[in-house]
Amino acid sequence: LLYTLRSRRLAGRHKGDVSFPGGKCDPADQDVVHTALRETREELGLAVPEEHVWGILRPVYDQQKSTVVPVLAGVGPLDPQSLTPNPEEVDEVFALPLAHLLQMQNQGYTHFCKGGHFCYTLPVFLHGPHRVWGLTAIITEFTLQLLAPGAYQPRLAIPELSSG
Repeated sequence: LLYTLRSRRLAGRHKGDVSFPGGKCDPADQDVVHTALRETREELGLAVPEEHVWGILRPVYDQQKSTVVPVLAGVGPLDPQSLTPNPEEVDEVFALPLAHLLQMQNQGYTHFCKGGHFCYTLPVFLHGPHRVWGLTAIITEFTLQLLAPGAYQPRLAIPELSSG
């Protein structure tokens, strides 16, 4: 899977976080697929043909209840170093092979509490160049369930983030 490290120069609380290419819909975008393809081109200099889109995963919601619609596409064998990321948006591009993500020692969970009481648990993926957590880890988990259903078994449900 292809990840970005968001630029530390960005505004907002997600600067410096691991993410997938993406962003908000522009009025000119026909749908979420076109938004994803445009954002991937703008952020990474990577033009993904529409016919390489495999599908749309179920939406997830951030803490502000904004809807994030993951679009899954195949980009073939790709060296992240060959990309030309936009330095205003991306500090680094890296890939994590499915084999790495599927190894139990690279999977973990973070427990969140509010007011001293357990609230929810989210997946985290470890031992790559950067820790994958938050919505990016949830989308990674959804992707692994789809691409490796027998090899990846999530150990939790995330109802707070997978429904409106």
